[in-house]
Amino acid sequence: MVKQWERGDHTPGARYRPLYAVATGLAEDALFGDTPGKAMALPAELALDDETEALELARRIAASDVGNETLTGLEAAVDELAIAYPQTPPASLLTGTRRHLIYVTSLMDARMTLAERQRLLVIGGWLSLLAATCGIDLKQDPAAAARLRTAEQLARHAGHDEILAWCLETKAWQALTAGNLAMTVELSQAAQEIGPTGSSAYIQAIAQEGRAWARLGDGRRTRESLSRVEQLVAPLPMPDRPEHHYRYDPAKSEAYIATTLSWLGDPAAERYARHVLGRLEGADGSPARPRRAASARLDLALALLAADQPDEAAHTALEAVTSGRLVPSNYWRAAEVLSGVQNCDAPEATELNEAYQALCNTGVSTHQP
Repeated sequence: MVKQWERGDHTPGARYRPLYAVATGLAEDALFGDTPGKAMALPAELALDDETEALELARRIAASDVGNETLTGLEAAVDELAIAYPQTPPASLLTGTRRHLIYVTSLMDARMTLAERQRLLVIGGWLSLLAATCGIDLKQDPAAAARLRTAEQLARHAGHDEILAWCLETKAWQALTAGNLAMTVELSQAAQEIGPTGSSAYIQAIAQEGRAWARLGDGRRTRESLSRVEQLVAPLPMPDRPEHHYRYDPAKSEAYIATTLSWLGDPAAERYARHVLGRLEGADGSPARPRRAASARLDLALALLAADQPDEAAHTALEAVTSGRLVPSNYWRAAEVLSGVQNCDAPEATELNEAYQALCNTGVSTHQP
């Protein structure tokens, strides 16, 4: 279009005429004439040759209305939101995540360098993925699916395989909560194929596959998955902010072992679950993670049922159900424990059932950390 203007094929519109005047130091009339719409070529000495065309392209590539400071701030915001995930009600976290997504969207049409655009696409990918995760927690499945599609598109444009792997792993988790175990295995394995080996998404996908095998009652494949996770996690250092939802750490591995073994009915599940629960409640001096602690109580309750301790299982599940920390995507796990307690004719079954029904009728707790 610039070449067409400068050949005189077309006249720049009102938006670009004054810009040309500033760039060339000439009056608009001298460049374009008095008649709007009349095409007039630039003086020969101002026409771009091959060398100046290359210089102009380089200048445009380096020009930016976004800047490093803005992108660095957005990247930090993504990390803070992911760190807040384990202890923030999903509805509240979704609100903050959407606010940042709106801002990212407003920047998409801004002038920026190619490197800055890639960073912005990655930021948008992470935010869309986190928004989808919150949507799944809230059982807002259509909105969550749309967010995941957006995250995948942004990740592909940015060439970011780890976000793509996380999208598949998130779908696997959603399939697991829906009881679609074959799909869980398929999606988990697809995430491993695309995710960088040893990355957090890669490790999480293996753990998710192990949980599906446990639900299917395949002890051999379950333990193979747990062994693979252990080998990958063992050399990892403890991150400064282990609460980060998209960074795997050794402590998170223990929680997945507890869940997986409890679903498999392994007697070792009780020991793991008690240890994990103590750590998540800050008994060892580590920061308390109340949402994960509520899930850990359900793991322990299921393990106690397998160990023929229905009374303590009911009491432990009741603590989880009344904690205000369970999200809708975990209600099915509470229902599973309730069913086991009722089958054992435990006297606590009535109280647990009442609390569970109240939880389902109330919906998502708005309790703040």
